[in-house]
Amino acid sequence: MKIGIYGSSFDPVTNVHLWTASTIAHRCKLDKVIFLPCSSKRQDKHMQTTDAHRIAMLKLAIADNDNFEIDDYEFQQLGWEIATYQTLRHFRTKYVEDDIYFIMGADLLVDIGQGKWQKSEELVKENKFIVMARINIDMLSVIGRSPILRHVDDGQTFHLVDKGLTMEISSTYVREEFKLGGEARYLIPESVYAYLKDNHLYR
Repeated sequence: MKIGIYGSSFDPVTNVHLWTASTIAHRCKLDKVIFLPCSSKRQDKHMQTTDAHRIAMLKLAIADNDNFEIDDYEFQQLGWEIATYQTLRHFRTKYVEDDIYFIMGADLLVDIGQGKWQKSEELVKENKFIVMARINIDMLSVIGRSPILRHVDDGQTFHLVDKGLTMEISSTYVREEFKLGGEARYLIPESVYAYLKDNHLYR
């Protein structure tokens, strides 16, 4: 099987997250997309709501898609041990017979190429990536300018995807709308919208 690991805060999950996962699965012929919510224990993240709420919203959002799954692996780890390098090693061990791809945006590719991620060199040497285009980022140029990236660019390590439609609505935008009493109803799944209202989140 071909499996995509889609890591994000999902704080909250939005329709763009779901559309992205579906588009990537279709374009890259993935058999499964695993949504990997970041743990609030991560040293490089600051969540706006609890892990339990984010998992609950994800479950509601993907309930009708058999090709989508959730894995709370990072929630079970000690905070100082959580890193994408360790997480992907776990999934390669868990799905040893399958092809594993880490799904990320081009902005994260820039950070890895600059060595900002823990074990950046080992990360790109040992894994494969599906990289989504971002506005004003030339992905080929990012790879070419980075010694870390260009020396592993064998045509298989990085699968560069331009979704063909600019949809950059972020979780931050949704949170801001809720906080200010705005309207974000059709930016998130209806079930998630109801959950947010019922639990008075982001207000």
